[in-house]
Amino acid sequence: MAPAVFSHGDLRLYLLSLLNEAPQHGYGIIQALTDRTGGTYTPSAGTIYPRLAKLEEEGLVTKTVEGRTTIYAITDAGRAELESRSADLEGIEEGLSDSVRLIATEVRQSVKEAMRSLRADLATAAQEERRAAKKQPRAEGLGDERVTSRENLQRADAAINAFRAQVRTDLRTHVARGGLLEASVVTGLERALDDAAHEITRALAAARP
Repeated sequence: MAPAVFSHGDLRLYLLSLLNEAPQHGYGIIQALTDRTGGTYTPSAGTIYPRLAKLEEEGLVTKTVEGRTTIYAITDAGRAELESRSADLEGIEEGLSDSVRLIATEVRQSVKEAMRSLRADLATAAQEERRAAKKQPRAEGLGDERVTSRENLQRADAAINAFRAQVRTDLRTHVARGGLLEASVVTGLERALDDAAHEITRALAAARP
């Protein structure tokens, strides 16, 4: 289903807008729609091609077969319709911009929540280590503590690597789909990572004998 920005007739008009930029084949049009909606809308061939056929029937679009590829281009009549509905097209583009901004906000919130969770896990682990150290005589448990420390180091490495991989995947996927990555998102990530680093430093300092 098309997102709310493509109400009745909007997709038809936006197809003309895309073809007004440059002639395009069907897959290219589908990819352009995916990119410009920040990945929120990927139409099927069954959605796009019938609309292109209708536009051709109305004389607003022509098609040229080049080998196995069919290239669609806007006609003068199509440009005239675009010009007559410029206000409608502007409203559609504003809706698409709102959709992309919403995705950027969701990415920023996801990063913040992930960092809060990581800081909480680290703080809990540090508290548990301090409680365990107090219950066990140091002379008797020194060897076990070192083994446990190495195991916890591996856990920490795994948590950091998993977080890094997840955030990188989310950000790269978002940008690859045409989404905007605002400077405020990166700044928020940098601050959250800095806060987490300080939290780890404080926890390690408190755990020193």
